[in-house]
Amino acid sequence: MNSEAPPPFSHPVEAEFARILDFYGIPWQYEPRTFPLEYDAAGNVTEAFSPDFYLPDQDLYVELTTMQPKQVRHKNRKIRRLKELYPEINIKLFKRGDIRSLLLKFGVQDYEEMMANEL
Repeated sequence: MNSEAPPPFSHPVEAEFARILDFYGIPWQYEPRTFPLEYDAAGNVTEAFSPDFYLPDQDLYVELTTMQPKQVRHKNRKIRRLKELYPEINIKLFKRGDIRSLLLKFGVQDYEEMMANEL
């Protein structure tokens, strides 16, 4: 739960997810940490991953995606790499179908419009 002004979410689904967490009193942070995944020969970070949410009470990172199933491969690869490098990190990927079910369950009226824009 965030008592400050809401962060500039990169997608409407993220804002809706934050509202659901707030409704249930679940503390959250938006993109609080970036995990380096790849480095070049000089030790510079060449690829990184910033999960969308962190739920401190659950010690869980959450990544949301509205991409079509065939296009999720890139996110799945990043999450696999994150788990290899940081095995102590708990992360859950909510895919398109998961998000759609969640939005329908909570009666979000414009869920189809939200799902049209890929995240």
